[in-house]
Amino acid sequence: MGSGIAAHVKRIRRAAVLGSGVMGSGIAAHLANVGIPTLLLDIVPRELTKEEEAKGWTLEHKQVRNRLANQALERLLKQKPAPLMSKDNIALIETGNFEDDFHRLAEVDWIIEAVVEKLEVKKEVFARVDEVRTPGTIVSSNTSGISIAAMAEGRSDDFKKHFLGTHFFNPPRYLKLLEIIPTEHTDPDVVAYMKSFGEDVLGKGVVMAKDTPNFIANRIGTYGLLVTVREMMQGGYSVGEVDSVTGPLIGRPKSATFRTLDVVGLDTFVHVANNVYENVEGEEKEAFRVPEFMKTMLENGWLGSKSGQGFFVKQGKDILELNYVTMQYEPRKKLVTPAVEMAKQAKGAAAKLQTLVYADGDRAGTLLWNIIAPTLLYTARLVGEIADDIAAIDQAMKWGFGWEQGPFELWDAIGLEKSVRKMQSEGRDIPSWITDMLADGATSFYKTENGRLFYYAPGGYKTVEENEKVIHIRRLKEARGVIKKNAGASLIDLGDDVALLEFHSPNNAIGADIVQMINEALEEVNRNYKGLVIGNQGKNFCVGANLAMMLMEAQDENFFELELAVRQFQQALLKMKYNPKPVVVAPFAMTLGGGAEVSLAASRIQAAAETYIGLVEVGVGLIPGGGGNKELYIKRLNSLPRGVDVDYVKIAASVFETIAMAKVSTSAAEARELGFLNHRDGITMNGDHLLYEAKQAVLSMYEEGYRPPVRKKVPVAGESGYAAMLLGAQSMFHSGYISEHDLKIAKKLAYVLAGGKVPYGTEVDEQYLLDLEREAFLSLIGEPKTQARMQHMLVKGKPLRN
Repeated sequence: MGSGIAAHVKRIRRAAVLGSGVMGSGIAAHLANVGIPTLLLDIVPRELTKEEEAKGWTLEHKQVRNRLANQALERLLKQKPAPLMSKDNIALIETGNFEDDFHRLAEVDWIIEAVVEKLEVKKEVFARVDEVRTPGTIVSSNTSGISIAAMAEGRSDDFKKHFLGTHFFNPPRYLKLLEIIPTEHTDPDVVAYMKSFGEDVLGKGVVMAKDTPNFIANRIGTYGLLVTVREMMQGGYSVGEVDSVTGPLIGRPKSATFRTLDVVGLDTFVHVANNVYENVEGEEKEAFRVPEFMKTMLENGWLGSKSGQGFFVKQGKDILELNYVTMQYEPRKKLVTPAVEMAKQAKGAAAKLQTLVYADGDRAGTLLWNIIAPTLLYTARLVGEIADDIAAIDQAMKWGFGWEQGPFELWDAIGLEKSVRKMQSEGRDIPSWITDMLADGATSFYKTENGRLFYYAPGGYKTVEENEKVIHIRRLKEARGVIKKNAGASLIDLGDDVALLEFHSPNNAIGADIVQMINEALEEVNRNYKGLVIGNQGKNFCVGANLAMMLMEAQDENFFELELAVRQFQQALLKMKYNPKPVVVAPFAMTLGGGAEVSLAASRIQAAAETYIGLVEVGVGLIPGGGGNKELYIKRLNSLPRGVDVDYVKIAASVFETIAMAKVSTSAAEARELGFLNHRDGITMNGDHLLYEAKQAVLSMYEEGYRPPVRKKVPVAGESGYAAMLLGAQSMFHSGYISEHDLKIAKKLAYVLAGGKVPYGTEVDEQYLLDLEREAFLSLIGEPKTQARMQHMLVKGKPLRN
């Protein structure tokens, strides 16, 4: 927790959520994910269900009275993507109801209201909360846009001091944005505490918003969507055409515009739009008027994914788009124009955007300019009204809507001066602070100096304030340079005598250059540093080895080169494992194959909460070749308490199942359940703090007088283990679950994990296990069926069953 926060603010150890709908239950799940016991309450049902009647229950039965909150818990366990990072976390959520359990709000430190979006209902709930809460308890509303000040009217002074808006985005586990909205009565220490609690404990990107309709992200996001709909109608574009150019092409999520609306639900979107419509005046009011065809969709119940149809509908294997003129579904169209083709070839986000927005007379260029220009101008007019600065607005749009660049970053990317000239030539109204800014010679909203980021504010540039735990590799390199680098990786000074090895090959795939840099990094660190962090800020930590390169070598029958490459990777990871100085690996997102092997060889893993780790080589007809089989087996052996009777067959069989089924964790908590992490490994809730916490782990290990593990022999399951693992695989083959080639892979894997044909309990050297692994890997990569699987994965991106 941030240290500068006043001691009188109550620390949050227990929480309560009022309302168990999608948002309420999702927030409760996320609190459970971070280990906070939570009470989830909802109203008491007024009538029995048929099932309840059949059981002979009455309205007084506890199960009936807690039915809504209990059903919400059942949904949490079934929902996809999962709101819980581990199913075990559900034990931290206790259910109850507003009549029997309201007095228990006195036991908690934070009460979050997530009931229906009606001011009067919320005010009634808060009047009751004010009667039972303990003074000092923080109370917040998760409203998506109702006035926070209006909710607190008539409440006690202590309530008002501890009351604020905390607007989570849905789903709370996955969307990073948390908008915090204080009122004039909120104690500044409470606001500061909630900001650091949001960032450090909940893992959120926290933005301070003002108490205006829909706050920041929904105000701008909704405006941008409605501008897009109007442009589509005026320019005669189709739903599919718009989606084909308003997604990744311009740095927005794959769901683009209308697919996003289908996911969110048209009813939710219209509710949010109407909230602004009813609270603003004039031209802005018109901008939030929902088009008639969308109202018709609402009446028809075409709400999107939840009702089975919306702007798109699935028929058989085809996805059809809605023709908003005829209200019939038609085959999906794409917008293909010269500017789109040129933008796809352009390098980098700025070049892509410039190619599109300045392509006058091009149908895609015209559409995008007419969507982007008004959205940028609208956002600029709201600076000071919805947030204090442009940085907060940009962060809100990136964290809440998944935009790669916020509006002002995007404006910099297309060129501020050039775009303003174009806007002026079209007679668009430019906010005076921007014309003043240009007159002062400031030509961009952001600039970096000495590794620090500054944003423009009237009167000059100001530093972008960030949590001290946020580290930006790009800015570090700009400020400090690089110790050494090659095409695949760089070694950087992280400060405090800790070095960072960053992978930056395509997809961070491991090839010879990364292996070489692992060796060089270890030598450099042992000479001049306290320890090493291996981490990066790509899309994924590492998706494995360079598959294309390996396939090419195998097809050319260069087995000598392949054997050498695998041996070098094994040796580099073995060297890392026994390195005299600590090595902490910081995985996040996809950490597959070789990425998992690098993690397993570390002195310690500091994983982001959203880490999807697995040894998935079986999917391409191989087994792990960099020591992954051995390390996962040893990690599970070492996790057993001292002095218990160890069943090596059982351990080998459990590792066999994890690797043979290519199991991938859906979170770091699940990675711990699968044995990829042990009790010493750490989990970081906020991905932006991952490198900082990995660095702290290196420093604490160094200060404690780190000693590398002692190299000792490994007891294996031997022949009896091999037979047991094979039995399972053969029965799956005979019942048609796996193919003959799958069985061949399973046999090789079982042989490696059993330690070959040796007696049960034989102690073998690690090098012996590595040799077995390498031989099995090389024999499989020579198989035509394995090569076909590798080819299929490279071309289609999914496994082939042959």
